[in-house]
Amino acid sequence: MTHETPMNRDRLNTDPTPKITAWLDTTFDVLATAREHAPPGPVVEEVGTVTHVGEGIARVRGLPSVQSEELVRFEGGVRGMAFNLDPDTVGVILLDESERLEAGDEVQRTGRILDVPVGPELLGRVVDALGRPLDEQGAVRAGERWPVEREAPPIMARAPVETPLQTGLKVVDALIPIGRGQRELILGDRQTGKTAVALDTILHQHDTEVLCVYCAVGQRNSAVASVIADLREHDALDYTTVVVASGEGPPGLQFVAPYAATSIAESFMAQGRDALVVYDDLTRHARAYRELSLLLRRPPGREAFPGDIFYIHSRLLERSTHLKDEHGGGSLTALPIVETEAQNISAYIPTNLISITDGQIFLSPTLFQKGVLPAVDVGRSVSRVGGKAQRPAYRALTGELRLSYSQFQELEAFARFGTRLDEETRETLRRGRRVREVLKQPQYAPLPVAEQVAVLLATTEGLFDALEPEQVGEAERRVRDAIREAHPALCDKIHDGTNLTDEDRAALLETAREALNPITEPTDADA
Repeated sequence: MTHETPMNRDRLNTDPTPKITAWLDTTFDVLATAREHAPPGPVVEEVGTVTHVGEGIARVRGLPSVQSEELVRFEGGVRGMAFNLDPDTVGVILLDESERLEAGDEVQRTGRILDVPVGPELLGRVVDALGRPLDEQGAVRAGERWPVEREAPPIMARAPVETPLQTGLKVVDALIPIGRGQRELILGDRQTGKTAVALDTILHQHDTEVLCVYCAVGQRNSAVASVIADLREHDALDYTTVVVASGEGPPGLQFVAPYAATSIAESFMAQGRDALVVYDDLTRHARAYRELSLLLRRPPGREAFPGDIFYIHSRLLERSTHLKDEHGGGSLTALPIVETEAQNISAYIPTNLISITDGQIFLSPTLFQKGVLPAVDVGRSVSRVGGKAQRPAYRALTGELRLSYSQFQELEAFARFGTRLDEETRETLRRGRRVREVLKQPQYAPLPVAEQVAVLLATTEGLFDALEPEQVGEAERRVRDAIREAHPALCDKIHDGTNLTDEDRAALLETAREALNPITEPTDADA
């Protein structure tokens, strides 16, 4: 029994609620603070195990939820791309050297589809297919990353190819023109100047605001270093990104490199810019894919290539196009390079690429051995789009020039077996030899549009017919210098795409004749 005293009476009359409330508030504050500063809780991750390591590939058991083309990470930081998703195992393409890997190593998912940094920060940089720097200039600090595999723009988002992409090479710009958004294949035997044509095209974009991406696939490190040195020497590296997957590297990087280079170029196109991407070359790309496919036990087909060899190149090249204005208005031009053997353009890979692209520039080893550089075989080269994008000043001259040059090539081969030729045939041969000399051009010397047009006009009008073939080079230089000094306004007019009037043609021809006057007229001994 409790005795009621004054002290007990005070305790019974006191309300405990405010004290409990204050205590609860303090407790909640302490718990909230602890939760904010507490270490993260357990994270669920899928971890697989390496069961087999091959030359460029690995087989992994586990990772049941891995996605196709997802980036995975091995022990030691080695990266790979999930490629074969079999019921029990995952075939992984290695993107780093595999010497450190062995069976039993753990593999972790990244949850990220293979991507590459994109943006203007890559201009002037040399990177690998994953965007890692190779030029000792520090990390690439790009603000955005795009997947290396992206869908091609839909048909309704594409615009016609109407703007020329000047290469600076007379034989290409005049006879095999290329438009912005076109895919023009460069093919020929090894050591015929394929890379030189692509490199001159990049150098000629110096003042055109066209951003370039050069992708080297399976090349020797010395050859890639030479290309980079040439770009740097001619101030072309400032607007060019070089993506390198050398022949000494893993085949996985060689396979991924063209797609990564295309994503970098597509980012420029998405900004409304004009971009040019060079794949050097897709023959080695196809061989790297064949190697990976055979290692992953994919069924082989013709020449041991897998059945989807056509698709890997078509999905790559279809990403090059010219977008409509409502989709940004940018363009992406592709110059894929492929190597032939013994001039066999009907081989498997060249045939596939010819059927995908919008034309081809064929380089002949015969012309190369004769010193006709660039060694472009006009008869076997074609542009299925560029004629519509060619400047009007060219179109007024090149139709007749192409026909006469093709006739000359046929007659030259025929004339070797005949001793008596009529005068008309001798005149065709005489003109053709001069045209061939005019179309010669040294490397690293791309020409402006107006100077090309002036020289071609002088050629078609027969101003060089009276010269010896060895004098044509000097005569051409005189004509170019004279036109550049005497008609700067007319040169700008030609560059802007205005058609030549009769007065313009007469002015160009008069200036050319005056420039050629000091040259002594030769005899017709070569006829």
